Amino acid sequence: MVSPIAIMPITPPPVWITPHESGWQVKREGADRASRVTQTQEQAWDAGNQIAKREKTEVYLTGKNGRIRLRNSHGNDPRYIPG
Repeated sequence: MVSPIAIMPITPPPVWITPHESGWQVKREGADRASRVTQTQEQAWDAGNQIAKREKTEVYLTGKNGRIRLRNSHGNDPRYIPG
């Protein structure tokens, strides 16, 4: 018998877009350093989405107030959502 834990997929950590002293940073959750720093929020969002698509994970955009403004999922979503 195979353990249920052995067949569960491992989801990569999400990507966060947050303010940075030089503009906006693209950073994986738990990382010490940013993957990329951009001048505009739009450039960071595009870069974060590219990473999230490649790694099949989620990307979050926070505003300067620290609240989540946007969220996009690029993998492991349920195929059918009732309602």
